[in-house]
Amino acid sequence: MPSTSFKRGVHPPYFKEATREGEIGRASLPRIVRIPLEQHIGSPANPVVKLGEHVKTGQLIAEAGGYVSAAIHSSVSGRVTAIRAFPHPFGTKMPAIEIESDGRDTLSKEIRPVRDYLSLSSEEIIEGVHVAGIVGMGGAGFPTHVKLKPPKGRRIHTLILNGAECEPFLTCDFRLMLERPVEVLQGALVLKKAVSGDRIIIGIEANKEEAIESMSGAAASFGEVSVVRLEVKYPQGSELQLIKAVAGVELPKSKLPLEAGFVVQNVATSFAVFEAVAGGKPLYERVVTVAGSGVREPGNFLVRIGTLFSDLLEQAGGIVEDAAKVIMGGPMMGLAQHSLEVPVVKGTSGILVFRDSEVPVLNALPCIHCGRCETHCPSGLPTARIGLAAEFGKYDVTEALGVMECIECGCCSYVCPSKRPMTHYMRAAKAEIMTRRKREKAASAG
Repeated sequence: MPSTSFKRGVHPPYFKEATREGEIGRASLPRIVRIPLEQHIGSPANPVVKLGEHVKTGQLIAEAGGYVSAAIHSSVSGRVTAIRAFPHPFGTKMPAIEIESDGRDTLSKEIRPVRDYLSLSSEEIIEGVHVAGIVGMGGAGFPTHVKLKPPKGRRIHTLILNGAECEPFLTCDFRLMLERPVEVLQGALVLKKAVSGDRIIIGIEANKEEAIESMSGAAASFGEVSVVRLEVKYPQGSELQLIKAVAGVELPKSKLPLEAGFVVQNVATSFAVFEAVAGGKPLYERVVTVAGSGVREPGNFLVRIGTLFSDLLEQAGGIVEDAAKVIMGGPMMGLAQHSLEVPVVKGTSGILVFRDSEVPVLNALPCIHCGRCETHCPSGLPTARIGLAAEFGKYDVTEALGVMECIECGCCSYVCPSKRPMTHYMRAAKAEIMTRRKREKAASAG
């Protein structure tokens, strides 16, 4: 099977050896969980429980705050001890529901398996996904039920499962494809039915040979499923790049996959959809990779949402004395953390810890106009010019140059010989532009 890919990108070391061999372990039931109301793109969820109330595992504790939003469920049974702002892995304090576990893990009566789940209609599947609070689990956190509703007049013909897992260190999707391939594929069948699609394509990088064999073997009994071997390259798992690699279609930057007949879902999202539709189980736990040189016993763990990083790291043997940096997600697109008292959220694919010697202080130098960042940018943007404009606060220029099309993959920062914080410039420019647009919208509405 030949490998396919997309234009540009980079080839960072992958560092997956420490966690790729061991099976997924179940993390211990946490003593407390802090479950943020904002774990997804869109409006925060609204609490439906009160202080002091006793809740059960899987019980709805916050309903979706709008169409683009997601429901939140309790990940333990116990008593609600606080509803207030707590430290959030996104870098600030955000409202969350704190629950003290009673240690019994009593399941909510809302969790009811559906035997003949493939007989459900498209509408019933989408509603089931909505009720379960499922969001994209690759890190983006976009509410899945919204993604299953194409624009009026558009037809979805292809469901693409993202099994690339191109970020260094992360192996949670790899282990899921090895250990639960049938459930991942059954979830894909459910998703395909939801969008009335024709075929399913699974893209997996060539350095995950065991996963390719596992998914190919499971797919043999599903005629409409094909597995595509992808070249080992970052960011192979990004939506537009993945569509180009597996389907040979290069979409214009202004066009959404839905508009071209594609829906892309992460393999972990597909697994969660299967559990929700077939088992009636809301999204209250996920597989998380815990790795890096600062972790004593790296591995993959099935973790309850709301578990504090400090608690999970303790189960991974704790961190070494000279640990200096913690990242949620992968090292290319992940978020550095200011505290270990932040919770695992639905989009937490990994927790990485690095030693002091691996976290050098980078003194950024002026741009030398070498063009490396533009050569490697998978979106084909004039990144050097955008970075310079952003550095000096010329956000109108960054917008004109296409900064809103940046996928924040980090390739430009990775290859820059001057060690300029290119991804930071991109994010800052995009945030400023979005703030301006909101102000303009509010002013015109008023």
